[in-house]
Amino acid sequence: MEGLHHFFLHLVESAGYAGLLLVMIAGNLAIPVGTEFVLPVVGVLVATGHLPSLWLTVLIAVIGELIGGSLLFAIGKYGGPPFVHRFGRFVHLREHEMERVHGFYQRFGAKTVFLSRFIPVIRGIAALPAGLSDMPWPPFLLYTAAGSSIFCFGLIALGSRLGRHFHEVIPR
Repeated sequence: MEGLHHFFLHLVESAGYAGLLLVMIAGNLAIPVGTEFVLPVVGVLVATGHLPSLWLTVLIAVIGELIGGSLLFAIGKYGGPPFVHRFGRFVHLREHEMERVHGFYQRFGAKTVFLSRFIPVIRGIAALPAGLSDMPWPPFLLYTAAGSSIFCFGLIALGSRLGRHFHEVIPR
C-alpha cells in the first residue's frame, strides 16, 4: 500500500495539477489512493512553490473528487443490481444489502453523502450506493462538492502550513 501512495505522490509531483486531478479521480473510483495522506503532502508542494496556488490546488482536488464520484455514481445508477452481483464483493456490497442501502439513502441520502466525504475508505466508495439508490444527481453533486471542499481545503491548508516549516522538521 505504501508503494501505491508513493506512486500517486510522484504523479502529483511530476505532473502537477493534471496529476492531482487524476489522483483525486482515482481516489473516488474505489482505488485505494489514500487521499487523507496525499492531500497534506500536496499542501507541502503548495508551500514550497511546486504548486503555485493554494486555491487552485483545492479547486482541482474538488473537481477531481466530483468527476470520480460522478463516475462511480453513474456506475451504481446505470449498472444497478447486475453490477452489484458481479463486482459488489470488491466494495463489500452484496445483493441482499441493496434494499437496505436504497432505503437508507432515500431517508438520509444528502447527509450520508456529505458526511462520507470525511471518513477514510468510505469516502472512496460512497458514490456507488448513492447511485444504486437512485438518489438524484444534483443533490449528490451539491453535497459531494460541499463535503469535498471542506475536506480538501482542510488537509491541503494543513500541509501548506506545515510545509512552511518543512526545513525545521526535516534535517538537511
